[in-house]
Amino acid sequence: MKGVKELEVEPRGGLGKLHTRYVVCILGSIGMGIIYGLKVNFHVAIVSMVNYTAVGGSEHGNSDSEDGPFVWNALIQGLLLSAYFWGYIVSELPGGKLAESYSAKWVMFGAVAINVVAVLLTPICAQLHFSIVIVLRVLQGLGGGVTFPAMHCLLAHWAPPTERSVMSSIVYSGTALGSVIFLLVSGKIAASLGWELIFYIEGGVSALWLIFWGILAADNPSLEKYISPQERDLINLSLHQDDPESVHGGRKASVPWKAIFLSPAFLAILIAHTCSNWGWYMVLVELPLYMKSVLKFKMSENALLTALPFFTMWIFSIIFSKVLDTFREKGLITTTTARKIATGVASLGPLVCFVLLCYIGGSVAGVILMTLAVTAIGGMFSGFLSNHIDISPNFAGTLVAITNTVATIPGIAVPFVVNTLTAKDPSITSWRIIFWITVTLFAIEFIVYTIFGSGEEQPWNNPNATAEAESQPLKPDKAKAAETA
Repeated sequence: MKGVKELEVEPRGGLGKLHTRYVVCILGSIGMGIIYGLKVNFHVAIVSMVNYTAVGGSEHGNSDSEDGPFVWNALIQGLLLSAYFWGYIVSELPGGKLAESYSAKWVMFGAVAINVVAVLLTPICAQLHFSIVIVLRVLQGLGGGVTFPAMHCLLAHWAPPTERSVMSSIVYSGTALGSVIFLLVSGKIAASLGWELIFYIEGGVSALWLIFWGILAADNPSLEKYISPQERDLINLSLHQDDPESVHGGRKASVPWKAIFLSPAFLAILIAHTCSNWGWYMVLVELPLYMKSVLKFKMSENALLTALPFFTMWIFSIIFSKVLDTFREKGLITTTTARKIATGVASLGPLVCFVLLCYIGGSVAGVILMTLAVTAIGGMFSGFLSNHIDISPNFAGTLVAITNTVATIPGIAVPFVVNTLTAKDPSITSWRIIFWITVTLFAIEFIVYTIFGSGEEQPWNNPNATAEAESQPLKPDKAKAAETA
């Protein structure tokens, strides 16, 4: 049998010049972008949906636009915006197990389909009663919660070890790019066409992804119709999944819960993911508020300046991950070193920028430092966020479900903390406190992951194999040696 390095992938029989694994990767990235985009577009739409004059909160609206048709007070608005997380936080673990045991492809398909249907129904259901919209938002969250586990399972069976960083970065950087694109587009649609068209246009366009994903994606190379034999062999040999029937190593294996929660390598990912998500949600959700209240940018300027850091993050994360994969392939660094370097960049980079933001004034300096901070966070895609697959490809879906469930807590806490601190004083004084909290968490992420992080497959990844080995009778020569001993 040829070695992995001897195999060359030929495009004939595949999807043209672009390797099939990257077609799946790009489609996965678009799917993640859709999930995040259809989540955040409601934050834009609700500004045009609420009659702020009637609810006594006109300061929240846009003075240049008319009030919306719905008399939703602050409590109802809060319920509508937070309902997504109710579904998101409870669906991750079941989603991980479904993806590992049955089909990651169709779990991902269902996740996007639920979001598309819910978004298309939102304008009609809003006219009926806000409680129905809350149910739709919960359903969107249920779909969104299974996406990371599903994509981790797919990457575990599609990404050769020497390409895992760049393929993970392509997939997961779609979350940032999708969020920014949908936010910008939603604002334009609301201003010119009305809030209803946000849901109809974006939901309808997103539905097209379902067709391409259903036809072109597969759970693993052995089930892919459009892949060349050379590429299939390359991937399967590199991942030691030659037997098509046993590609899903976790199907027959029970999750080794005790071993997982006693594993320093896993706990390092859990802590890094949770600490990093505080900073991630802080810039994703609160960056516009900072630029408006502290840097004093007008809203018309704010949109583009808010989007800029996420575009630079997307570009940086893909280039950076490719460099790391190249170094790994040439044997210059190990997987463990690559993951620690990437996580170090994603934690120390924004840490330094946020410290400087506390004490350096000026709008230009503020934009530059915030852009550098967000860009550096992009290192997480090829750092701890792809590390679950390294330490346990069989349970990658379950592992990311655990860490992402815990890491969702900062997403809920960040808006509360920021709003509480800036309600009376939106100046840099309040933001210094916010930034120092963020700096502390980034420091914890860096220290813990640097000490305990690992890129090596853990023994508990194959619990059945270990149990079978222990139950096998000793071979004659080994039995004789044991008796002699």
